[in-house]
Amino acid sequence: MKAIFVTGGKQYYVTEGDVIYVEKLDADVASEVTFDEVLFVDGKAGNPTVKGAKVICSVEKHGKQKKIVVFKYHPKKKYRKKQGHRQPYTKLVVKKIVK
Repeated sequence: MKAIFVTGGKQYYVTEGDVIYVEKLDADVASEVTFDEVLFVDGKAGNPTVKGAKVICSVEKHGKQKKIVVFKYHPKKKYRKKQGHRQPYTKLVVKKIVK
């Protein structure tokens, strides 16, 4: 069974057993998270969501992605700005997709 759901302003295409990384959620490790905003389930598209459909996931861990360097400069103006950023994430395992 396949589904598309929304969390953190992004859409994820998943099947049961998939491991995905999403924007950080406020949930404890080893707890279950249910997503009700499902756009597509097994060939059935919603308008805008499929009524009664859910994606149930378990939280495996929280972490931060690799550091990216943000470097801004204006040539010939002695303006340089170097900044780093690490985006927090939540690792989820898709347990069940309910139609």
